[in-house]
Amino acid sequence: MTRTLLQKLIATALCTVLTLSPMADAYAAAARIKDIVNFEGVRDNQLVGYGLVVGLNGTGDSLNNSPFTKQSLQSMLERLGVNTAGENVRTANVAAVMVTANLPAFGTQGSRMDVSVAALGDSNSLQGGTLLVTPLLAADGDVYAIAQGPVLINGFSAGGDAASIVSGVPTTGRIANGGLIEREIDFHLGSQTSLRLALRNPDLTTARRIALAVNDFIGAPTATPEDPATVRVTLPPGFNGNIVDLLTDIEQLMVETDQTAKIVIDENSGIIVMGKDVRVSSVAVAQSNLTVTIAENPNVVQPLPFANGQTAVEPNTTLNANISDTALAVVNESVTLQQLVDGLNALGISPRDLIAILQAIKATGALQAEIEVL
Repeated sequence: MTRTLLQKLIATALCTVLTLSPMADAYAAAARIKDIVNFEGVRDNQLVGYGLVVGLNGTGDSLNNSPFTKQSLQSMLERLGVNTAGENVRTANVAAVMVTANLPAFGTQGSRMDVSVAALGDSNSLQGGTLLVTPLLAADGDVYAIAQGPVLINGFSAGGDAASIVSGVPTTGRIANGGLIEREIDFHLGSQTSLRLALRNPDLTTARRIALAVNDFIGAPTATPEDPATVRVTLPPGFNGNIVDLLTDIEQLMVETDQTAKIVIDENSGIIVMGKDVRVSSVAVAQSNLTVTIAENPNVVQPLPFANGQTAVEPNTTLNANISDTALAVVNESVTLQQLVDGLNALGISPRDLIAILQAIKATGALQAEIEVL
C-alpha cells in the first residue's frame, strides 16, 4: 500500500468520524419516553403496619422499658384465649416492630410482595425471629395486605461479659414474599380515554418535544403539553385499541431531553456537579491559600550528676505560616463547561475552594446557572 493511498484512507476515516460525531451526540442525549415520564395511575402505594416478632434468643424488648410491647403481647394472648390480666409477664424473646411495604401498581388479590421490618423498642437483634400476622394499612386507613413470616437480617450481633461486636444493622430485616395482597386498588387503566404523563424532570422544552413526538407518530393531535411537568394524551378517534395499546406504542419513542443550567453542590462532601449548559460571562478570578504548620518537638532536660533535681520536659513549638497567592485569571465570556472546569483546574483550586469561587461568581451575576446546595 502506497503512502498516498494510506493518507487518503486516514483522511476518509477522519471525515467519517467527524460527520457521525454530532449524530452520535444527539442520539446519546435522547431517551425513551417511558424512562423520563410517569404514567398517571401507574404507581406504587406505601403500606405500614405494627406487629410483633417472636422467637428471639433473648434479644427482644425489655418489657419494663417498652410498655407498648407488653400491652401488645397481652392483647395478642387474650385474643388467643390466654388470660394474662394482673400477671407479671417477663420475656426477652418478643420485639415490637414497624412493618412497611410498597403495594405494586395493579397488584392483584392473592399476589405476594416483599416487606421490611424494623425494631421499635430496645431490641438488640431480630435474628431468628418470626413476624406474626400484621395488617398493612394505606394512607386511607384501610387494610390492603397481611404480612407474616421469618425475618432475614443482614447484620449480626454477638458479645460476652467484656466485649461485643455488631456488624450491619441487626434491628432491621426483610421478609421475601412475606406480604399477601388482600385488597386491590380500584383503578382501571384500560377504560381510560385520557391520561397524563408526568415528567420526572419538569421542563417546558422537553414536554413540548414529547407532545410533538407522539403526534408525529400517531399522525393526529393526540398529545398536548399542559405545563412543564404534564403532557396529556387522549385516545384518538378510530384507534384500534385502548389506552394501554396507545401507551405501549408511544413509550418507546426517543425524545431529546432538555434541562436548565444548574450546579449542584454538596458542601459536606465537597462534591460539585455541573450541567452541560452552564455558561459564565467575562470575570477575573484569583485565589489565596493560607497554610499553617504547627510542629511540637519537646526537649527533655536532665539534671546534673549528683544534683538534687528532676527530669523535666520543656515544650518546643515550631510555627510556620505560608500564604500562596495566584494571579488574577480571566475567564472569557460564554465559555463552555469544559473550558470553565479546565480553567479552574489550571489554578490548582481544590473542590471546597471551587465551591466558594462558584458562589462568588454567581453573586457577581456572571454565572448563568442556578446553584443548588444540598
